[in-house]
Amino acid sequence: MVYYFTSSEGIQMYMGKDKFENEELIKHGFDEDVWFHVDSLSSAHVYLRLPMGASKLDDISAAALEECTQLVKANSIEGCKKDSVSVCWTKWKNLKKTAGMDAGTVTFHRPANVRRCMVPTNKEIVKALNRTKTEVEGPDLEEERRQRELLYKAERKEIARVTANAERVAKKKAEADRKLRAYDGMFVEENMTSNASFDATEDASAAVDFEDDFM
Repeated sequence: MVYYFTSSEGIQMYMGKDKFENEELIKHGFDEDVWFHVDSLSSAHVYLRLPMGASKLDDISAAALEECTQLVKANSIEGCKKDSVSVCWTKWKNLKKTAGMDAGTVTFHRPANVRRCMVPTNKEIVKALNRTKTEVEGPDLEEERRQRELLYKAERKEIARVTANAERVAKKKAEADRKLRAYDGMFVEENMTSNASFDATEDASAAVDFEDDFM
């Protein structure tokens, strides 16, 4: 069973029913997912699914952050009884599983990329979130991840296409500018010649012949 919630800004949040489903969520998360947990206490794993393309923890709004931290606190057997608890969060991609770890437990690839804050109880936020709660029995998380991978692939392909096109345009512009500079050099005064440049003592026919070359 996976529980889904909708934030006040319309962003999806979700969590597993138990540690075994948490293990599946750890395995099949999306690149945009942000994981929340009560720091140093047992709690549910709550995920915030940011819009596709969001890549930073700073992309989380203050409202969404408060809602996720309240939800994870409310779903901690010990944490929900305390006036305040420390909650940690990080990008799904920073979660790390090592051999011998119990189901649902994680460590981090980069501990420095984990953020923490103290969270006081706010039951009104939790009540509002619970009104949006839906339950899905046995969602195909692996297929959902596969479909998202196809979108990632299409996005990378489009970025590569746009980049290649921009490079072609820049190359053509650079070549046009080079030719223009070469053309302008033909009209530099020191490179120009007129009839006046001929010595008056020279045969006048030489000037005529010189001009004939350009007729």
